[in-house]
Amino acid sequence: MPGTTDAFISLTGATKSFNGITVLKNVDFDVRPGEVHALLGENGAGKSTLIKIISGLYTPDGGTIRIQGETVSFSSTRDASKRGIATVYQELLLFPELTIAENIFLGAYPKSNWGGIDWDTVRERSRALLDSLDSAELDVDTKVARLSVAQRQRVEIAKALSRDARVLIMDEPTASLAEADVQRLMDVVRALRARGVAIIYVSHRMPEIFALADRVTVLRDGALIGTKEIGEVTEASLVAMMVGRSIDQLFPKPEPIIGDVLLEVEGLRCGRLVRDMTFSVRRGEILGIAGLVGSGRTETALTLFGITPAEAGTIRIDGKTVTIRSPKEARDLGIAYVPEDRGQQGLVKAMTIRQNVSMATIDRLSRGLFIRFADEAARAVEAVKRFGIRARGGIEQPVGQLSGGNQQKVVIAKWLETAPRILILDEPTRGVDVGAKSEIHAIIGELARTGVAIVMISSELPEVLGMSDRVLVMNNGHLVTILDRAEATAESVGAAMTVAKNRKDAA
Repeated sequence: MPGTTDAFISLTGATKSFNGITVLKNVDFDVRPGEVHALLGENGAGKSTLIKIISGLYTPDGGTIRIQGETVSFSSTRDASKRGIATVYQELLLFPELTIAENIFLGAYPKSNWGGIDWDTVRERSRALLDSLDSAELDVDTKVARLSVAQRQRVEIAKALSRDARVLIMDEPTASLAEADVQRLMDVVRALRARGVAIIYVSHRMPEIFALADRVTVLRDGALIGTKEIGEVTEASLVAMMVGRSIDQLFPKPEPIIGDVLLEVEGLRCGRLVRDMTFSVRRGEILGIAGLVGSGRTETALTLFGITPAEAGTIRIDGKTVTIRSPKEARDLGIAYVPEDRGQQGLVKAMTIRQNVSMATIDRLSRGLFIRFADEAARAVEAVKRFGIRARGGIEQPVGQLSGGNQQKVVIAKWLETAPRILILDEPTRGVDVGAKSEIHAIIGELARTGVAIVMISSELPEVLGMSDRVLVMNNGHLVTILDRAEATAESVGAAMTVAKNRKDAA
């Protein structure tokens, strides 16, 4: 439990707007010395804005910041740093061509008697900081470019401690870590808490929240939903606080009507992250693919869609062996792929809804060099109606002006114009608001009801568990296990990931 009930830093009525849109509304938040205070919420809930106010990157439009009862204001991150506040962001801010020691003390090098940098002291203090983080294996003269993500993260934490950080903000610290590195980081967090550091821990991973947090605060749509002691909440209650509805309402999955096997993959191999993959998907089935970052989920999708053609193995559709060497061949075989990054890979934001919806089938809407614009417009109008795409400018509105959820609906509509029999969805609700998530889940469920075989990749375990008929777990390019819906729980899927890692370590 926290070392004291007195907050080190507290915010009262914090408010922030951008371009007339309020993104943080009258939020109260505090963190105590020797406490891990978890900050939760869906994308767009206001978490990033709140921690950027605490770290001095943003100045609030309203509200009060106090440190140990004293009212303060920050005009920069340097101001916040001087008051003992440091942030370890998901995208680590280190210079790869500098050494570990140089990065730790960059901008605050101790001076020698003659006025230059005291490199012996830099190395000595860096060594002591790393030792305190159980990182004796790191050589302080090693360039950061040679470190793993987990090692770089510990260097970032050492850098924060070198500034005598009293508050450490950790923004999705385990998003890119393997399981063993996650456990090691959690041990570091516990050690920092024991030393009296106040930690603000931003994460969507429930097991970590319940393993580390003393208190949890939930934001939704920029507003404070509540702050609770960790013993007062469950995973289900936190999800309900975050999304404003129960898990059942968030994942409106109809009873499946599952038919014969449509897609079969045997011994599929491509590069380092698709190795000997064997599985099948039936008509009307949603096969969820779970795994940590770097497990090979997206790479498997790219191979099935012909973006990175298979180097070995067999793909069968309706029992017939096929070769897929390009996305056009995949499309013509009845496969569609909604990519992970809709902004870079799924849409042309400067183009209109009409143009984006027809993009995957433009050759079918053309007669020679001429596009049948009336047909193109009619299909776009139908897509807007069918998927509930909200656009003030109708089908001629540029998709870059739509919300994230409506952009995602346009990507899905584009690929459904190809009349796919097999639909691969990579992170189908990433970066969309709660309401749009529920709508997209409903679209996925309805597609499955019509007999489409769906492969759904997601980093959000509740989404995988809520929508899938079966769950395929990957690790390091390999299939670990496939679990039926009744067997697939947060514990069983998490255990499958852990077992895979342990087997890899033992190999």
